[in-house]
Amino acid sequence: MIRQLIRSYVLLVAVAIALFTVPVAFTLTNQLRGDTRESITREARTMARLLGAGDVASCEALAKMAGAYPKKEKVEVSATDRCVRETLRRPTPDAALTRALERGEETVDWGSDFIWGKNLVVTVPAFARPADGDATDGTRAAGKKQTADVVGAVRIKFSTDHLTDRLWQIWGFRAGLAVLVLLAAAGIGVFAARRLTAPLRQLNEMASKMSDGDLKARSAITGPQETQTLARTLNQASERLDTLIASQRIFVADASHQLRTPLTALRLSLDNIADGVDDEFVREDVEQATAEVVRMSRLVSGLLVLARAEAKVTAAEPLSLRDVIQERLDVWRPAADERGVTITLRGSADGRPLVLASPGHLDQVLDNVLSNALEVSPDGATITVRVEGRGDEVVLSVLDEGPGMSDAEKSRAFDRFWRGQGLTGKSGSGLGLAVVKQLVTDDGGTVILKDAPGGGLCVALTLRAARHGGG
Repeated sequence: MIRQLIRSYVLLVAVAIALFTVPVAFTLTNQLRGDTRESITREARTMARLLGAGDVASCEALAKMAGAYPKKEKVEVSATDRCVRETLRRPTPDAALTRALERGEETVDWGSDFIWGKNLVVTVPAFARPADGDATDGTRAAGKKQTADVVGAVRIKFSTDHLTDRLWQIWGFRAGLAVLVLLAAAGIGVFAARRLTAPLRQLNEMASKMSDGDLKARSAITGPQETQTLARTLNQASERLDTLIASQRIFVADASHQLRTPLTALRLSLDNIADGVDDEFVREDVEQATAEVVRMSRLVSGLLVLARAEAKVTAAEPLSLRDVIQERLDVWRPAADERGVTITLRGSADGRPLVLASPGHLDQVLDNVLSNALEVSPDGATITVRVEGRGDEVVLSVLDEGPGMSDAEKSRAFDRFWRGQGLTGKSGSGLGLAVVKQLVTDDGGTVILKDAPGGGLCVALTLRAARHGGG
């Protein structure tokens, strides 16, 4: 928006400069052209009168005028043979000379239809005596046939080099001034645009904080009336969301307590019944009921975790991925050792990569992924945890050596309550991968399932990398 405002402001100033400067420059150019033509034509007419007189004194004056031009002006004066002098030469015959000698017409040739050419050529006829009614002012209209006889012609060939230099000065000065004005306008535009958009930037910052889970963020009520109204609306919405999330937190905490307590009590009761029953059929039924209670407990735990994830009650912050991984591997290695399963950590990311994640999210994600990998891994297998840095992202992959998944199973694996045909499908809640996807997505990452090299499943988590220095 700032760039658009600056461009609009500079464009407006440019249009104003063009509307004011260009016409003035054209006017000055036309004036320069007209003044030069009038001056050269006046001098040519004076020389023509001297040529028309034909006496010695007039011819001497004509020669003196012809030689008076500075060399740097590159002026050539030519005349017919009536006054033969060293400073004068005979003009080259052409259409303009013919018109002057035969019809008594003046001609002015700029050498080009666009502004002017290399030379301005003025050809003026000389008369033996002035025409009737023309003696008082000494001028004749260009192209008008005279009554007196034409006795010769004078031609002045005037170089337009200094006119071109003057033209460049006229346009160059105004172009340079226009550039300076546009630069000043751009500077003023930047200042004005930043000042005008400051309230919007504050609102954007507040919205970004809210999207990251910081519902305490508020925006200052400043700027125009429209932005003040928008700031108040967003602040009220943030307060309302904060209240709703707080209520949801309370509900989740209460539900966690109210649901887990009776399930725990029910399991203990079933364990007691199993200990006091000798009938194998009854014991089998009790064990089946206990297994269902355990599965229900997992289901409740998964639902509560998913509810917390959807609530997104915490903001992402820089966390050391290596530390989180090492901590979770230390927890899961004893269970893996019982099965003879090896868990290895590999990675090409340098140092201790930092990722943006909400506290506790990575722990829960790794627990779910490692739990699934351990359940499907055969005895003596290896689970590989790999970390790779890719610019602004860090890829965390967990590879197992289990049966893997078909393409159809991969497409449904993140659906809630969907359970596959493997070991996890028998005892799982169907929420593990759904929770993983929800948590990773909330932190701005992605998760995909693909075949592991050599068989098995690879769960690839792409996380946002954080800049070093924050932890």
